[in-house]
This record gives sequence, structure tokens and C-alpha cells, in this order.
Amino acid sequence: MTKKQADRPCGTRLDRAAVVRAALDLLAERGADAVSVRAVADRLGVRMNTVLWHVKTKAGLLELMADAIVGGMSLDGLPGAWDDQVRELVVRYRRALLAHRDGAAIVAGTYAAEPATLCRAEALVEALRAGGLTERDAVWACFTLVYYVLGLTQEEQAAADASAAGLARALATGAYPELSRSAVHLAAATFDERFDYGLGLILRSLRERG
Repeated sequence: MTKKQADRPCGTRLDRAAVVRAALDLLAERGADAVSVRAVADRLGVRMNTVLWHVKTKAGLLELMADAIVGGMSLDGLPGAWDDQVRELVVRYRRALLAHRDGAAIVAGTYAAEPATLCRAEALVEALRAGGLTERDAVWACFTLVYYVLGLTQEEQAAADASAAGLARALATGAYPELSRSAVHLAAATFDERFDYGLGLILRSLRERG
């Protein structure tokens, strides 16, 4: 018996779900940059090839992680009106991303055609179609909403490492007069407020289009 085999609890069965759980635990402890097939293998006490047998590639591992993150978004108890459904789905999507350290960065870097991701996309497109949008507009609006949430949430999750002093120094040069005049608004709103504002603009446009 190898040391790695000995390190694993007796009777533990390694399957794809266990690999994804280990990867998410690693993400929670060390962030997205620390996630690798080797790191997951070390955490599980197995060889890299064992992990690769379940996930195929690092890209495959990230896609499964992304699907698990998105899968934390409940589809139960949605409101009746189509636009309220869209708003609630997008709110829950953001919440699912924020539930994991670097969750938005993991999801944004993948194109996961996995069950949980597809089920949530199905629900969002269905709600948009109920609002009278064409098939093309519903799908493209779905993309727009997903991209909006991913972008905002990535910034929100990285905000702890951001430096407001750098922005202040850049504006103090006078090279950006409009931004300087509006500086009070650049940092005044919370991410919740920015999220609600942008989502409101998108929904208003969708109501007019539908």
C-alpha cells in the first residue's frame, strides 16, 4: 500500500462527486489560483491519474466545479410574473456565486454544459420567453444577464484586494475630468445597489422589447 492510499480513510470510495467536493474545499481555503489537478489529488491522497480519470482535464475539473457552484441556486418558489421570475433567478444566481470564494471567477472561466447549469439556463430562458421575447432575444438576454452578474460579482469578490488609493492618485493628475467630477459616485454605492441598478436597466429594456 502506498502512503497516499494509506492516508485515505478506510472504505472511502472516490468518485466524481468526491473529487468536486475536494476541489471546492480547496477553493474555499486557498482561492481559485490554488486549484489544480495535482492539488486536488494531494488533498484526496491519490495519484493525479486517479483524479484525471474522473474529470479528464483541468478544464473538466473547473467545469464540474462551476456546475456545482451554480447548482446551489434553488429553482423552488419562484414568483408568478415573468419579469419577477427573471429578477429572482438573477438574484439567486449572484447569491450562488457569492457563496463560494472566487465563485464568479471559476464560473466565468468555463463553458459548462452540465445538468445544473443547463437547468438554470432553461428556467431563465423560459421566463424570458413568457415575457414575449423571441427565441433569439430570450437566449441573448440570458447571455446578457449572466455576463452582467459574472462581471459585477468578480469585481465584488476581488474588492478586498483593490486599492482605492490608486484610483485617487490617478484622478488627482487631472487627466480624467469627467471621472474626477463624478468621483463621489465611483465608490459611493454598495455592490448590492450597483447590482439592483444595472438589473433594473436590463429588465426595463426587456419589458419594452417583450
